[in-house]
Amino acid sequence: MSIPRSGRVVAALLAAALPLTAATTASAAPSAATKLAATAKRSPHKRVTAIVQFKASVSETRAKRIVKAHKGKVTGRLGAVQGFAVKLSAKQASALKRAKGVRNVTLNAKVRSTGVSPAQLATNFPKTTGADQAWAQGVTGKGVGVAVIDSGIDGGVADFSGRVTNVIANPAATTAGDPVGHGTHVAGIVAGNGADGRYIGIAPEADIIAIKTSDEAGNSTVLDVINALQFVVDHKDELGIRVVNLSVSSDTPGSYVSDPLDAAVEFAWHAGLVVVAAAGNRGDAADAVQYAPGNDPYVISVGATDEADTRTPDDDVLATFSSRGTTQDGFAKPELVAPGAKIVAPLAAGSAFAQLAPATSLVDGGYVRMGGTSMAAPVVAGAAALVLQARPDLSPDQVKAVLTENVSRTADGQAELNIPAALAARPGRANVGLTPNTVVKEALVSAGVDPTRATWTRATWTRATWTAAAHGTAAPWARATWTCAHCG
Repeated sequence: MSIPRSGRVVAALLAAALPLTAATTASAAPSAATKLAATAKRSPHKRVTAIVQFKASVSETRAKRIVKAHKGKVTGRLGAVQGFAVKLSAKQASALKRAKGVRNVTLNAKVRSTGVSPAQLATNFPKTTGADQAWAQGVTGKGVGVAVIDSGIDGGVADFSGRVTNVIANPAATTAGDPVGHGTHVAGIVAGNGADGRYIGIAPEADIIAIKTSDEAGNSTVLDVINALQFVVDHKDELGIRVVNLSVSSDTPGSYVSDPLDAAVEFAWHAGLVVVAAAGNRGDAADAVQYAPGNDPYVISVGATDEADTRTPDDDVLATFSSRGTTQDGFAKPELVAPGAKIVAPLAAGSAFAQLAPATSLVDGGYVRMGGTSMAAPVVAGAAALVLQARPDLSPDQVKAVLTENVSRTADGQAELNIPAALAARPGRANVGLTPNTVVKEALVSAGVDPTRATWTRATWTRATWTAAAHGTAAPWARATWTCAHCG
């Protein structure tokens, strides 16, 4: 098996996104319901953007009338979660939550990356996980599309060898590149293939669909991520997408049963996509694993290990920053851990990370050493791509089963990714008997589908529309209109 290798890479690196002390001592954030009520009380006339979800029995026309009755303006249609993005006063948003036919109203929260930056170089993760053994068998992720929902990707980085499709999901973004640097690093862990193979991702021949949810300053919200997931579902077949990586976390905790971002990831899961989410960097805080999308029981939530500078998992331990615990709905998270400390991967040229990076993080002039569950999640996303190349008939539940049930054990007993074992295993069963997010469950039941054995292909409401744009320039934003650079 021969893996294509690139020449010199133009990139740089980053300073710590989160100090370790912040990751391990974070205090609990207010819930979505508490935040809405507090905002309505404190600033009743403040204009806010809310995600409004409706019951399955409510038509889109009726839903718009309900919004209008509360003096709201629909700014986007969210078919993936049976709802709208709505502009209205905080007081009316609180009242709308109690309206007949309304399932949930949440303020559009920010999302954050889940990266930190430990200090020492380690590039052992392809051997620690056994990815190199898969490559020796010709399993490199070729033909499998991985959607990286993040800050964008620098498609000019040689490590991606022309395997990137850029999509802009944030209406405030003006380019299809990566001004932050986070998304490029994540994508490199999934599928980078550069520097003569010295810094190579888990699935070095997989295709990357880079869905940019941040603006040029790196700001992103739940609404941006929901719209990105809608795009993935609508275009999964034409772009060959089988896996979604979400190295982000909402900044507001909420039950997966009612959280709109959890509804969106379940929508993608039931559409046949393996969704991998970072567990977060809140250590052992009381609410460490209570944030979407990592708290959803359907997705594969990934924690981070420290490889202790060796190429075997025997001495690996859970990184101190890595979130662990039980969700507000009683699910132990994460299900799987993977190397996530001191990971080297490419960085976008001229990005914010390039300007902020300490010299000690720079590697060979074009790479960055980073850590966090943001880095562990794409290790598992790349592994899912390998599994799906070798066994394309597996469902998301079966992929989750082979990855989470056939593992190595770290020195402290964590279930760590073992790619050869997953590739050799018989398909198991995961997510058996789970109750979906309420909006998802209602949509499935109304379609005559058993919610515990669900598969669907599109939103309950009409399919979103997408606008192509040449060279990554932003198209006019209207409802769920998208800008797609080099799609098709």
